[in-house]
Amino acid sequence: MDSLKIYSQSDINHLIIHRDGETKLGERVEIYHPSGENILSTAAISMKGLAKSKAKFVLLGIPEDIGIRANAGIAGASTTWGPALMAFLNIQSNRFLSGEELLVLGHLEIDEPEDSSIEGLKNKVAEIDDLIYPIIQKIVQAGKIPIVIGGGHNNAYPIIKGTSLAKNQAIDVLNIDAHADLRKQEGRHSGNGFTYALKEDYLANYLMYGLHQNYNNEEILNQIETNPKLKAVFFDDILKGVDNKDFLNGMSSFAGLEIDLDCIQNVLSSAETPSGFAVNDIRKLILTNGKEFSYLHISEGATRMLDGRVSKLTSKLIAYLISDFIKAQA
Repeated sequence: MDSLKIYSQSDINHLIIHRDGETKLGERVEIYHPSGENILSTAAISMKGLAKSKAKFVLLGIPEDIGIRANAGIAGASTTWGPALMAFLNIQSNRFLSGEELLVLGHLEIDEPEDSSIEGLKNKVAEIDDLIYPIIQKIVQAGKIPIVIGGGHNNAYPIIKGTSLAKNQAIDVLNIDAHADLRKQEGRHSGNGFTYALKEDYLANYLMYGLHQNYNNEEILNQIETNPKLKAVFFDDILKGVDNKDFLNGMSSFAGLEIDLDCIQNVLSSAETPSGFAVNDIRKLILTNGKEFSYLHISEGATRMLDGRVSKLTSKLIAYLISDFIKAQA
């Protein structure tokens, strides 16, 4: 049965590499449920319980790639959460980031569907949606900022939904991505999370930064051109030096931040690219943009792909992005 594993202190301690004279973030982070049974239902998370924490940020893992496979992609994103969490927890606790800013909630444990067909996978993604959005809603209602590590980009939809319900209004979203993920409502998968969020009025204005002209179909390009809620900057135009300094003007203070790691060159993912943003481009954007965000969602990265590709760097990259986000927002 799908469930939320809420971490105990022993879960955290098991991941810390101790060294004399040093303190790691994992020794300073908060946990939600320090003792007792770890496998709990979503209903076990209370808004009041979260609100008691002094931490401003709540970290949640969604280690699944069912949505990617439902979109005919290659499995592998389910491998990211554990290594990324370990890399983050072993960052030094110091004057720049202590660890006390963050509560590590846990991760979702999601069973494989009995029906492994495309339709079966799509149906399972809809079930995952219903598991995720109430957790996000409670985190945001508690006055906290969710940081979600995926997993497929299908999870953008329930994260947007949960945030919107908590805020009692549709929210803006900035998505740094090679793909718009505005495919048809043809059953849930990683390529249509923003379509569903728009259609159901959880998403107000959708800003896409870094889209690749080669990998967005004509129907999606027509949507961007004709729908005033959609605004895009293409990576190809960034390469040409086109001025986009006003791109974020008008974005609301309720905006969510989405980072699909397939927009960064040579990062392991189902849609790994040799041409894209450099890692430091994304780090600089997070650290210097000056905007406040309602959540951060990092998706699509992998440490091991079903086709045999492996990368030890994805986890450390995610640790950098999480720490950058906390520093910029705190």
